[in-house]
Amino acid sequence: MLHRTQKAPLEAVEFLGDLHPLVEQLGSVEGLVTLAGASESLQVRQIDNLASLREFLKNYHTRILWPLELPAIQQACLHAGRNELRELVALDQRLGVEPILKNFLPASRRVGQAGLQRLRPLRDQRIVQRYLAAVDQGQAQGWHTLVYGVTLAVYSLPLRQGLFGYAHQTTRGFIHSAARSLKLSDADSRALFEELSAPLPAAVESLLAPGLVA
Repeated sequence: MLHRTQKAPLEAVEFLGDLHPLVEQLGSVEGLVTLAGASESLQVRQIDNLASLREFLKNYHTRILWPLELPAIQQACLHAGRNELRELVALDQRLGVEPILKNFLPASRRVGQAGLQRLRPLRDQRIVQRYLAAVDQGQAQGWHTLVYGVTLAVYSLPLRQGLFGYAHQTTRGFIHSAARSLKLSDADSRALFEELSAPLPAAVESLLAPGLVA
């Protein structure tokens, strides 16, 4: 089990096989970044059909989701569980210099900081209060992926499930945002989601340290 120095009250979590609502919100691309903005960051061609959507999502997975977002969530969760503020802030700052994430920063910061504010009442959670102070003082941005990882730690939610949940939510969100304009059928959307989800178990397991039960 992941070590937790403190745990939020169980009644605040209501964890019955589903992720905490705040985690679900942080993992959603709704209001985070537009499909056009994301494709611009990845420098892929205009998304105007199923094939170009598939190309975009594969690029997103291989260049952002797997190498940057999922590791950021994992590391933030571990740092939060150990009350490692310095390491968490350093991780926050490293994400800020990733060129490919430049277009994501304003929206990610908005969503992440909103999530942090919802954690503010948890006065006994030292890592939350210290990270909030670092964000308030301009030492950190409050990336939504890091707040997602911190939230997993605060509520003692399984890291493995959290990583899968984030990957599934963002992938499904991008498909959903494009489905209407591209006139995708439910069958096409479902097939694309299943295709893109197939490599996720290997990607998630590669992040989890040997012997870590999540």
